[in-house]
Amino acid sequence: MLRGIDVSAYQSSSFGTDGLSFAFIKATEGRSYVNPRLSAQTKHARDAGLVVGFYHFLWPGDLTAQAEYFVAHAPEKGGDLLAVDWETTGEGTHASNAEKDSFIRKVRALRPNNRVLLYCNRSFWLNVDRTSYAGDGSWIADYVTAGEPRIKAKWRFHQYTSDPHDKDVADFGSKAALKKWADDA
Repeated sequence: MLRGIDVSAYQSSSFGTDGLSFAFIKATEGRSYVNPRLSAQTKHARDAGLVVGFYHFLWPGDLTAQAEYFVAHAPEKGGDLLAVDWETTGEGTHASNAEKDSFIRKVRALRPNNRVLLYCNRSFWLNVDRTSYAGDGSWIADYVTAGEPRIKAKWRFHQYTSDPHDKDVADFGSKAALKKWADDA
């Protein structure tokens, strides 16, 4: 399994990259937030030779506007990964299944040369999700042994801890295999 990290404005723009193959970077949230460290974190990940992904924290509401906002701010490069972060908002709400599915499909239509993934925690996958639609793959947060998320569905990425930061693994045999998969969107 490959090792990776996901970062947001809470992390440094020069996060550690030793031993990593990929990085996901928070790009946007809703229709008004852009990670102020997005450019610097992206440059740092690219300079380290990592496969790079970007994610959008999804709010209920105008999904077309959110998808357009996300792709307008996430750097556009073939082989990059795009993900929707589907979880409970700070207001205690969450986008519906239909909204989540619509967002993934809209981003895929706007960026046909990029893989689009669903990020959610195990509880959302098992108890909230009713469609099992994850676009090009699922990225599951479940804080257990790396590479052993407690779901039966096929997964591509697993966030297994947040201590001291979000750490992930990818279910690919090599970095070259991950890169090929990402490039073949």
